[in-house]
Amino acid sequence: MTEMTPEMQGLKTRLKAVWMAGDYGVFAKYLEPGALEFLARLAVAPGTRMLDVACGAGQIAIPAARAGARVTGVDIATNLVEQARARAAADGVEVRFDEGDAEMLPYADGSFDLVVSLIGAMFAPRPERVAAELLRVCRPGGRIVMANWTPSGFVGLMFKTIGRHVPPPALMPSPLLWGDQATVRDRLGGGVAQLQTSKRLYPFAYPFPPAEVVEHYRTYYGPINRAFEALDASGQAALRRDLEQLWTEHNRATDGTTRYDAEYLEVDAIRGQSA
Repeated sequence: MTEMTPEMQGLKTRLKAVWMAGDYGVFAKYLEPGALEFLARLAVAPGTRMLDVACGAGQIAIPAARAGARVTGVDIATNLVEQARARAAADGVEVRFDEGDAEMLPYADGSFDLVVSLIGAMFAPRPERVAAELLRVCRPGGRIVMANWTPSGFVGLMFKTIGRHVPPPALMPSPLLWGDQATVRDRLGGGVAQLQTSKRLYPFAYPFPPAEVVEHYRTYYGPINRAFEALDASGQAALRRDLEQLWTEHNRATDGTTRYDAEYLEVDAIRGQSA
């Protein structure tokens, strides 16, 4: 067990509660098209030992296993691990799902051929630990792939909007730094033999208008659910107004629905012989 200060332990406890709030399994249903696009680009070969870090309700772990990969998913949120297990069982797909921390992965060195995190590990509060763990559990010559929201993309703007109403934790560097190419190169450092990054767009589509999108996020998406809970009635009204404005300004749909693209940084690295 990695030692940490009481303050950091308290922060990690609060972050776990954030990700267990709402219902990410419901929230992620609208994100599946983009998740499957990401998974398709991985071209995971049958038999590949794959670890999905911050796996949520199994959005890419289960399809990867269905295609023949030997998949393990790990997430800090107990309820999401339970959802993922139930979903895999219902689909008749064999996947191992564990409750665990991206900063202290419960696996031996070099256990996986492919270590993936789709918009997940970026939210752990100690990024240097995350980088070290992704490298540690990947075998030499194996592959590490991440998708991380960029600071200037739509989701980056969304988190900045929230931060004006509910300041982020002082102990935690911005998760959006994982979407900065120079920062990623610095964090993975000499642990990788090759590193490529590319900016891509993640499609979001909702069959309802921006005002209902805000309510959807408030109900099902942990960070926004908790942000609203931290505010009084006037603060909630102000946050709702700003989020509705943000979604409305970026909405590409003209038929009463909501569509937008969110920029993310795709990181594709080959682990070196030593990390």
